[in-house]
Amino acid sequence: MLNFFVRKGVRKILKRKDSDAGERGRALEDLRSTLFNEFRSADGAKRQQQQRCGPATALTFNFVIAVGIIFVNKLVLKVVGFQFPIFLTFIHYVVSWLLMAILNALSILPACPSKTTRLSTLFTLGFVMAFSTGLANVSLKYNSVGFYQMSKIAVTPSIVLAEFLLYNKRVSFSKVLALTVVSIGVAVATVTDLQFHLFGACIALAWIIPSAVNKILWSSLQQQENWTALALMWKTTPITLFFLVALIPWLDPPGALSFNWNFNNTLAILMSAILGFLLQWSGALALGATSAVTHVVLGQFKTCVILLGNYYLFSSNPGKTSISGAFTAIAGMSIYTYLNLELQSSKTSPRQAASLPKSKLSKENGNTHDGNYGLESV
Repeated sequence: MLNFFVRKGVRKILKRKDSDAGERGRALEDLRSTLFNEFRSADGAKRQQQQRCGPATALTFNFVIAVGIIFVNKLVLKVVGFQFPIFLTFIHYVVSWLLMAILNALSILPACPSKTTRLSTLFTLGFVMAFSTGLANVSLKYNSVGFYQMSKIAVTPSIVLAEFLLYNKRVSFSKVLALTVVSIGVAVATVTDLQFHLFGACIALAWIIPSAVNKILWSSLQQQENWTALALMWKTTPITLFFLVALIPWLDPPGALSFNWNFNNTLAILMSAILGFLLQWSGALALGATSAVTHVVLGQFKTCVILLGNYYLFSSNPGKTSISGAFTAIAGMSIYTYLNLELQSSKTSPRQAASLPKSKLSKENGNTHDGNYGLESV
């Protein structure tokens, strides 16, 4: 009998240990499954992107990469002598697609939203991406940097007008004044570097509308339909590649395949392509975290910083007029940023005061966002 109870007690202890081990194993498996679903689901991936990459981080990331790729592309176009801007853009997107394919094979690429976006919208985004990026590089080839920046000024009112027509999105009068100061400052800063080229001017004008639509779609799809930057890039890159191939015979000179593809030249182009992927990703993150107009203002800020940096660090003398224009533009950007921060702080208080059951009810009714997109200012 004693042996029986001993064996029975041992069996209970072993059973309890096995049960505890099983519970711990199930808990660990549930945790792994939760983390995996949190990343692989569109909503979870969107939350992760918002938590890890806020507006300040996204804009800083995009600014650093944008400045870096300017010098690398200058090396490729001037020193290496790769005079094929559309084909260079095509290489950028091919490398981007290959990197995202690797992430997808490793199950690291975020999932697409369960709510299906219309194919026509994704097709339009891929189309304008090809034209905005490709025509920008062609414009840089034929125009001076000053003329290129002057043409970028027209993107801001184009975005404001398009968002008003499409989403009834209004801009406050104070922000209009700030954006006007920014545009005037950039125009004055770059007026000393204006070189007119008829074909380049036509390319710059043709680039304005695709660039504005591209930024608006990137921002609205991420903010309204829970797309993440990488998932949207993965869906639209094949469409962009198709249109870039169609543009190459029209805008690139012949002889790309007969270029001297030695190790150093190929390495420089590959470095430009990797930075191109990071630029597209950081730009998408910035557009998802802020707005299309804010992203354009960041581009103008980059121009002013490069101009002032060349003046203070490399003793370049663009003239007092250009320097005054750069400081004027930066002052306008500071006012615009302050107005945005003030607007965000005023929106945060009512949202924090809202009750939890009300937010749950809105989610159950299918309202995944505020529904006031058309009433918000840029």
